[in-house]
Amino acid sequence: MITAAADGSALGNPGPAGWAWYVDDEHWGAGGWKHATNNQGELKAVLELFRATAHLDDELLVLCDSQYVINCITKWMSGWKRKGWRKADGKPVLNVELLKELDDELAGRRYRFEWVKGHVGHPMNEAADTRARAVAEAYRSGTAVPSGPGWRDGVDGADAAPAAAPIDAVELELDAASVIDDSVPVAAESAPDADDDALFSFDDAPDAWHQLTVELSTEEHDRLHRLARDAGTSPEEYLRRLI
Repeated sequence: MITAAADGSALGNPGPAGWAWYVDDEHWGAGGWKHATNNQGELKAVLELFRATAHLDDELLVLCDSQYVINCITKWMSGWKRKGWRKADGKPVLNVELLKELDDELAGRRYRFEWVKGHVGHPMNEAADTRARAVAEAYRSGTAVPSGPGWRDGVDGADAAPAAAPIDAVELELDAASVIDDSVPVAAESAPDADDDALFSFDDAPDAWHQLTVELSTEEHDRLHRLARDAGTSPEEYLRRLI
């Protein structure tokens, strides 16, 4: 059995937010958003824990200080799903996209949840909380996000999920000849806005390749890595194939 803690943190709630799961100092992961709620962080921490351990057959014991998360998964989610992800009063369920992703990840897994009281010195809960808060602080200050080593033990070859980037950016090298057709007249372009410069940057290289930097949200970054993993390739190659 694997015992893990999962926790979320939001500065302002909503505000800069982080999530983290923790097993030990060699096995943990974290991420977050510029603006989210504490409950979203709590749900995302559990979701990413299940994703990180998807290649393992062990039962998972999840230590969680959020009764909201535990009740969502163990009591409410099956009923919401039967009702089209609506509550008893007919209103849409909050955080439904995260819950749908959790529902997919939980299928076929062996797991148990155990509630622990937060902020009372529980070692694993404190470790997850510290890491989740560090991510929230990083988003507030604009510094690099401490994403952790993840869990890659026993994963090999095409089955291994690509390692998470330390920040939510993907850098690509693109062959200029593959994206420019000289036979097609090119219309004059207006000067890019300042925001465009912040989003994309191109640098000519001596060998006629270009480097493209794309800023992604944490969810976009995670989705790209999942799609690349499913295609059996790297995130860079996956994006290159779309061109």
